Amino acid sequence: MALVRLISSRKLSQSLCSRNVDRFELIRIGSLRAAFFSTQKKLVDDEPVLVRDFIHRALYDAKLGYFSQRSQSVGVLERSIKFNQLEGRKAYMKLLEKVYKQSDISWFTPVELFKPWYAHGIAEAILRTTNLSVPLKIYEIGGGSGTCAKGILDYIMLNAPERIYNNMTYTSIEISPSLAKIQKETVAQVGSHLSKFRVECRDASDLSGWRNVEQQPCWVIMLEVLDNLPHDLVYSQSQLSPWMEVLVENKPESESLSELYKPLEDPLIKRCIEIVEHEAPPLSKPKEIWSKLFPKPRRCWLPTGCLKLLEVLHEKLPKMSLIASDFSFLPDVKVPGERAPLVSTKKDGSSSDYSSYLDAKGDADIFFPTDFWLLERMDHYCSGWRKTEKDGSPSKKGRKRRTLTLDTSAFMDEFGLPSKTRTKDGYNPLLDDFKNTKFYLSVPTHNTK
Repeated sequence: MALVRLISSRKLSQSLCSRNVDRFELIRIGSLRAAFFSTQKKLVDDEPVLVRDFIHRALYDAKLGYFSQRSQSVGVLERSIKFNQLEGRKAYMKLLEKVYKQSDISWFTPVELFKPWYAHGIAEAILRTTNLSVPLKIYEIGGGSGTCAKGILDYIMLNAPERIYNNMTYTSIEISPSLAKIQKETVAQVGSHLSKFRVECRDASDLSGWRNVEQQPCWVIMLEVLDNLPHDLVYSQSQLSPWMEVLVENKPESESLSELYKPLEDPLIKRCIEIVEHEAPPLSKPKEIWSKLFPKPRRCWLPTGCLKLLEVLHEKLPKMSLIASDFSFLPDVKVPGERAPLVSTKKDGSSSDYSSYLDAKGDADIFFPTDFWLLERMDHYCSGWRKTEKDGSPSKKGRKRRTLTLDTSAFMDEFGLPSKTRTKDGYNPLLDDFKNTKFYLSVPTHNTK
């Protein structure tokens, strides 16, 4: 599944999108060893599959998936970057390029580049808003190299009351066995952390893996997880036509992949559309007339993988608080459709983007922008607030979540230590370059009826 928290040098580049930055300079940092695989017959068998299943296979298939072809896993810096010793942005970019070349690593996460300060900001947000009268429980989905876990445990050990650290538990839910091993090694650098930390190697969106319902308050952390979760695609012939679900089929006669359109049947897609259209205003009369005169096809990408994960989390962790961070938009997307992904590949040291997701045959990353407005509504829906009653009327239940979406700079200004990631001339890559990333915070209210 899509729960390995990986962010490529290309993905990191998307966050460094200030107007004074050359796109080539940003995107080409890092090394990505990927070979081209003509695997359409293997990614799609004789039976058509939903787009989310195709994306899942193209990214995570054990033999053919994009991430299985990576030469190395998530990058781990040997030591923290001393931002205060750098002159400015040029020196930072030069250092970043050197780090990628020396390590021959394809993946560095923000929590790794800005360690320990990034994780410390998250820990501070948890300590300020959690109920410290009960043992602190933290779940991290897609824990990468374990840098976030270690940073949070370090911060709580040094800054929280001793009883909080002594009684806390930190569980990483990681689908990759190799990353699970790295996480244990990272956290083990501080011996006292080991009794509080464990890794469960499984898919977080699989309901059966959660065993019993956790009735106590807890925290769930998801950093750069949402962008690689599978999405579905729906299609409509015009603004007034009903949505149809899109499937991917293999054309034996042409050895190519193509789309197949069918009336909506998949329950997960239907639920996602219900959430999307719950507050959508009806077309005005002039727009309706215009749509009839000039019909225009529509394509819409739906975060069904995110919806499935939230449904599981709300069922098994009903009193959870959530912190998620991801990209709010991606520049230069060539794939058509609302919330469309960036499909990026790298060959012979040169990066390029595909104009169709069907071109991703194990050689390309497929990552999506996060619609934080929709994320909030899915969160409310899964909590039971926005679901309709059995008679079809809107739910009269009170709001069960208090939510807040912040730009990364605003989040780190509030909870982090911005002075620690500032260079000599005042440039701060964490605050200045991550303009297209946001944090989403969601905590339960006392309204449980």
